[in-house]
Amino acid sequence: MKKKTNYSYIGIAFIILLFGIIFVPKIVNRVKNNDISRSDRLSAGQDNNFSSDDALSFIEINGKRKKVPNFSFTNQDGETISQEDYKGKVYVVEFFFTTCPTICPRMNKNLVEIQDVFKGTTDFGIASFSITPKTDTPAILKEYAEEYGVTNPNWNLMTGNEADIYELANKGFNIYVAKVEDEVGFEHSGDFALIDKNGFVRSRLDAFGNPKIFYKGIISEKEKYDEDGNEQEISMLKEDIKKLLNE
Repeated sequence: MKKKTNYSYIGIAFIILLFGIIFVPKIVNRVKNNDISRSDRLSAGQDNNFSSDDALSFIEINGKRKKVPNFSFTNQDGETISQEDYKGKVYVVEFFFTTCPTICPRMNKNLVEIQDVFKGTTDFGIASFSITPKTDTPAILKEYAEEYGVTNPNWNLMTGNEADIYELANKGFNIYVAKVEDEVGFEHSGDFALIDKNGFVRSRLDAFGNPKIFYKGIISEKEKYDEDGNEQEISMLKEDIKKLLNE
């Protein structure tokens, strides 16, 4: 009886050794070559349990799906960034400025949290456009990125022609930005837009069956609600990013 048991152990050890010889090098090569699929990454580090199985809607104008228009601006590293740099990526869009003392710090803390959730996900990015491009130079944007802990290589903080940025906000992403006659000189919303891998603006439907268009970016998950009783949408945004990554 002891001999049979020993033979069984030897057989099991041989199978384990054979598995290591054949499969481990293949796994190592996949990691080295960055040949890990999106589903592999998500299942390894992120849950895919959605509150709803409904696909995200497209925003349609005159029966045509709304796509991000062409743009070209300079990022915090002095590089020219266009919509082509986000091709094949899911990304979140915001409009902000570095000297903002109120909503922008809250927005960017939420974006850093989202960044960290999708750490290592190469087809996820963030696009931050400054609405005070004359003062927000690449050097200033670089300092700001370092201060807030921007580490995602696909997170570009951009500056450029002011009129082009304002038009991109209001017409390209449906995010409100405007010049006003007060001590600040302008105002903007604290909303985020979500873009799919093909450059289309995507969102959930509201209670009336209409696209929500954007996501509230100011209220954190920890806060849950703001002073007016509006519920946070960062959890919703994280879930919807996962949905688009899985498309």
